[in-house]
Amino acid sequence: MSQVAAYADAVDALESASTRRRAVIACSVGNFVELFDFFIFGLFAAQIGANFFPSTDPVASLLSTFATYGVGFVMRPVGAIVIGALGDKKGRKTALVLTVGLMATATALTGLVPPYAKIGIAAPILLVLCRLVQGFSTGGEWGGAAAFLVEHAPAGKRGIVGSMQQFSVGLALVMGTAMAAILNSTLDKQAMIDWGWRVPFILGFLLAPIGFYLRSRVAETPAYDRTVAEHKVAAAPVRDSLTTYIRPVLAAFGLSIVGTVGNYIFNIFVPSFATSGLGIPAGTAYYSTAVGAVILTILTPVFGALSDQVGRKAVLLVSALGYVLISYPLFMVVVGMKSGLGLMIAQGIAAVLLAMYAGPLCAILSELFPTRVRFTALSIGYSLAVTIFGGFAPFVATFLIQQTGSLVSPAIFVIVGALISSVTLIAIKDPTNAPLE
Repeated sequence: MSQVAAYADAVDALESASTRRRAVIACSVGNFVELFDFFIFGLFAAQIGANFFPSTDPVASLLSTFATYGVGFVMRPVGAIVIGALGDKKGRKTALVLTVGLMATATALTGLVPPYAKIGIAAPILLVLCRLVQGFSTGGEWGGAAAFLVEHAPAGKRGIVGSMQQFSVGLALVMGTAMAAILNSTLDKQAMIDWGWRVPFILGFLLAPIGFYLRSRVAETPAYDRTVAEHKVAAAPVRDSLTTYIRPVLAAFGLSIVGTVGNYIFNIFVPSFATSGLGIPAGTAYYSTAVGAVILTILTPVFGALSDQVGRKAVLLVSALGYVLISYPLFMVVVGMKSGLGLMIAQGIAAVLLAMYAGPLCAILSELFPTRVRFTALSIGYSLAVTIFGGFAPFVATFLIQQTGSLVSPAIFVIVGALISSVTLIAIKDPTNAPLE
């Protein structure tokens, strides 16, 4: 073992189990609040479209809403750069407290913006501005939470500890889809359009103080404290990320594509598509998505722990190749059966593949970079992948169906993303449990 690695292990060992546990809980709760607030926009796309983009063509209205949904992702790389640099210069804790505050404000305002019928063009403009702030916040949140958790993890357990970030993402998806299912089942269509869709946005705002409080009281990571003590804090983390560490940034980009596409196609696009395009009741579609989210949440830590034993690459590569092989058949099941059962089968299988990806992801991305630029470099690589392949995934999927006339054409988008990630995985060296420095 090198002197650097030995020193790192000795310092990390000094961190008490209770301190580490509080840090993991605080980060995970805050991440849950952030991602819940971000997900619900896509889950209530049909109702938002009816309020802010009225049209006689429901497909055109849905396209406008998904375009606005995607606009939030355009800001994610900006947030990754600005908040990532703050996290590398001033500490992970400072940056993560900021992201919770920004997200809470944008989410509350989204739930309160009057519809197009009352204030005209100002309504969609205000909606887009709120979405931009959400995207900016999430751009710094994801990479910061991943780095924070992995830097608090004891040696040999970065996979399982890092998976808590994605575990909280799964919980956010469970809660969001459960709310969508309950509201769509208990309220009629007009009530959902008039006020029902606003309920989760207000709830998301009410949950934010919990995440803010917990994060404001958590300890900084041992790895970052060590970097400060050794006077190795990066003066220009963005420049260093895009020059010295550009190859691992590109690797992070490629690795992040497959799960991003799988998540936003099967969990965000498919429920709205099933309702508007296949005639499946909205409540049924969202109950199915909630079941898939439960599977994802339960299995994510399992695969995170497995990656500590067999390596990150092995688990991720099975996921990527799985998407290549079965994405088309899964869409055939959804389109062919046109029922809640078919939807649940497809989303359940997709959830297993997504858990296989999500479990090791935070660990492998964090292990690609040294502490001094980890927050910034990881955030840039991941956010670019999410922006290009995730944010506009529902829009691309809807556009493909509109242009090709084939209801299974979105599978092509998933397969292309999975192939890129597969090639990236084959090309890189497995960094499992490599020293964080």
